[in-house]
Amino acid sequence: MSISFEIPERILQERDMLKSVADGMMRPTSRYFDEHEHERPRDYMNFMWPILRDQQARAQQKTASDAPKREGPGIAYLRLVMLAEQLSWGDVGMYLCLPSPLLAGSAIEAVGTKEQKLKFLQRFAEGDEPRWGAMAMTEPGAGSDTSSLQTMAVLDPATNEWVLTGEKIFCTNGKLALEDSDGLAVVWATIDRSAGRAGMKPFIVPAGTPGVKIGKVEKKHGIRVSDTAAIVLDHARIPFDNILGSPDVVKKDGGTAGFKGLMSTFDASRPLVAATAIGVGRAALEFLKETLAQEGITIPYGKAKHELTAIERDVIEMEAQLKAAWLLTLRAATMLDQGIQNSLEASMAKAKAGKVTTLLTQKVVEILGPMGYSREWLAEKWMRDAKISDLYEGTGQINLLIVARRILGYSSKELQ
Repeated sequence: MSISFEIPERILQERDMLKSVADGMMRPTSRYFDEHEHERPRDYMNFMWPILRDQQARAQQKTASDAPKREGPGIAYLRLVMLAEQLSWGDVGMYLCLPSPLLAGSAIEAVGTKEQKLKFLQRFAEGDEPRWGAMAMTEPGAGSDTSSLQTMAVLDPATNEWVLTGEKIFCTNGKLALEDSDGLAVVWATIDRSAGRAGMKPFIVPAGTPGVKIGKVEKKHGIRVSDTAAIVLDHARIPFDNILGSPDVVKKDGGTAGFKGLMSTFDASRPLVAATAIGVGRAALEFLKETLAQEGITIPYGKAKHELTAIERDVIEMEAQLKAAWLLTLRAATMLDQGIQNSLEASMAKAKAGKVTTLLTQKVVEILGPMGYSREWLAEKWMRDAKISDLYEGTGQINLLIVARRILGYSSKELQ
């Protein structure tokens, strides 16, 4: 596989626009929304909605078109990771508040049929009011171990409806999607508990569905403007066609067919999470270099390592590690654009970016000293925001397990 390191002109123009949003709307209000947890950045949301809505409308037109597909690889995922990195440089919590399908869209694209993609993503291509999507997987008793999923979906043959019962926790934008807008959530449930992971299926649950309510909204260490909510499903009824993909339970390949649908979702979403981490890391590193420059300290890149000071070596090492994470992320996104399986690369990018940014932001605070730890600067906030990138969408440890299994050829039972 070849990767061009030339960024397409169209993406460069979009990045310039996104940088103006990050500079003008996100960074100046970053501290305010961190201090006022769960208050909505309405100006930012309303500004971004028509832009993202129109982009979704164009994507819908392409999906619906029967015209021959353009030859050669696309740039859709490359654009998304560029957007995620740049807006996370502005404020990662506000980035997560983007009015768009986000993780729900990744699931629909990965598992849904063409008709379902057109139907369920249409709501993000119309209307004057912002809308959000969310994905609900984690449960009180099922985090990284998805085989312990308890939420049930039972088909009622009398009405031809699915009846969902269970509780989901830690749903990013759960409240925004289901209570504050005409959005939707992709809820993972089992239709056959005896089938294990093969019985796992994703269901579209629209806002306003009877039997669905928002539970606890978490108070968090970082990304505090973004809501992270529990979703309670009490015999929630949805149409039969709201199951993504086939309702058949296929027990071949070790009974992992349903689980593979979930993993396909993560293959698309993990490079985006990696990009958000890199945006936070870049913000912290750039601030550190600017602050050092004000004190007359510039980084002499041409010197041998033994001639550098400890701080100079730290800065160069941080830059190298952040660049390595970024290149892994670009590779994972480019493989998606080329239609190449990227499960290994997506997990590599996610694990690397999460760890690098967590350690990098801690080092930045350390070098800046007491002022880095104070709330006068954003450095301590970036340190808090960074840690989540090593936790959600699969912890760093889980992703390293996935990498090891893929490289060594072991199953999840053989290597735990």
